[in-house]
Amino acid sequence: MTQTSSTGLKPVHGLFAIVGFLVCVEVASGVLQGYYTPIYPDIAEHLGIPEGDVNWFEAAQLIVSALCVPLLARLGDLVGHKKVLLLSTAVTALGSWVLAFAPNFTTFLIGWAIQGAYVVWLPLEVAIIYRRTAGTGQQTRLTRRSAAILVGALELSVIVGALTSGALVEATSMTVLLMLPAIVVTICLGLIWWGIEDAPGEASGGIDYGGLALITAALGLVMAGLVVVRLEGAGSVVAWLLVLAGLAVLVPFVRYENSLDEPLIDVRLLSSAAQWPVQLTAFLFGMSVLGAQIPLSTFAQTDPDSAGYGLGASSGFVSTLIGVYVIFLAIGAFTLPLSSRLLGPRAALVASSLLVALGYGMWLAMHDTTAQALTNMAVIGLGSGALVAALPATAAASAPPERTGFATGMTNATKTVGGAIASAVFAIALTATGSLDGPDEGKAPLSGYLTVWAVCAVASLIAAGVLLMMPKVAEDEDVERPVVV
Repeated sequence: MTQTSSTGLKPVHGLFAIVGFLVCVEVASGVLQGYYTPIYPDIAEHLGIPEGDVNWFEAAQLIVSALCVPLLARLGDLVGHKKVLLLSTAVTALGSWVLAFAPNFTTFLIGWAIQGAYVVWLPLEVAIIYRRTAGTGQQTRLTRRSAAILVGALELSVIVGALTSGALVEATSMTVLLMLPAIVVTICLGLIWWGIEDAPGEASGGIDYGGLALITAALGLVMAGLVVVRLEGAGSVVAWLLVLAGLAVLVPFVRYENSLDEPLIDVRLLSSAAQWPVQLTAFLFGMSVLGAQIPLSTFAQTDPDSAGYGLGASSGFVSTLIGVYVIFLAIGAFTLPLSSRLLGPRAALVASSLLVALGYGMWLAMHDTTAQALTNMAVIGLGSGALVAALPATAAASAPPERTGFATGMTNATKTVGGAIASAVFAIALTATGSLDGPDEGKAPLSGYLTVWAVCAVASLIAAGVLLMMPKVAEDEDVERPVVV
């Protein structure tokens, strides 16, 4: 039976159906996040570029992701979250099709950057669910459960995507191989259009173009500085001047945003007692969940006979390592409602951060065997999966109705920025005696990997402490009551 919410909306589908359609979106997201990883060397060969240049794809997509999330999240609050979900999916589909037919590196780089619009999907989906459950008496609980389902579907799809591309890479042409994600996203576009209710936006005002220009300048300068650090090392004066210039732009940006009634980035909301711990946690979490991926992969593939450390793993085992990690990510996401019920929402977040810290701390002492690596990644995955699901839902629960899209979107934006900064720092640590880009360019020192794991562990510990400062979410919405959906 369809229920009318307190906003007066009459959804075409019930909550379960809406979540089902949004699961399809996260399946597409998982395919995008897992499909390309096993075939990076093949993509490099297809484009005729060194494998090290693949790092430019990551840098370009991180920049676009960090810039587009605040804009699209604000647009969702203004015109409706479904409309922006459709827009971002259409842009992602365009980028995916560009990848399939890109004739050279530059075109592929542009397509890869455009494809980064998918990062706003999960925040928009959480905002859709949060609004849909208004008036149920269980808004926070239902949003948290739905987010857990979405993230679980996402993580399982990452495995499917990785296994699919790995199985097909030798059986078909690169063009056909790269068409498959584009087809999936295009189908997803039709499902969103047909299956999700089109609710109007609740925010007033327009797009803050002045704020957009300032934050674009700030993030662009910082990201440019970090890219230069990766290319030229920590001794580059130009790199640090760019970073400092980007940070300096934040001063007029904050002042400008605080002077507006409807800013692009609501600095006052982000600095509120309920929001800043969530957003800072997302930033710190991004350092490990995004920044540590390449170091973990290169460590696993390092030959211990020549380097004195590493697992000497094949690409097949690296896929297994990723698979174990993602499986436990899904378990962490699916069990979030249970842990939140047993511990309370805030304590569940703290426990998840401590699990991530424990997992990376275990890497410091246990990194000699494949069994140790799998154990470490399982612990990290449990905590990370819960955080991926919980952070957008927690941000939505503590934001006004007209700013839920913004609040959830900012968790992805801050996570992306944290990952980009960590990526640069880790690259510096791992290139102290060699290059991170390939085995032929020298080996990174073990101390570099120990630095990576230590930074991730400390960042997660700080996140746990920060979350303890967050006020407890009101429990009145979480009282168990029968709800017709």
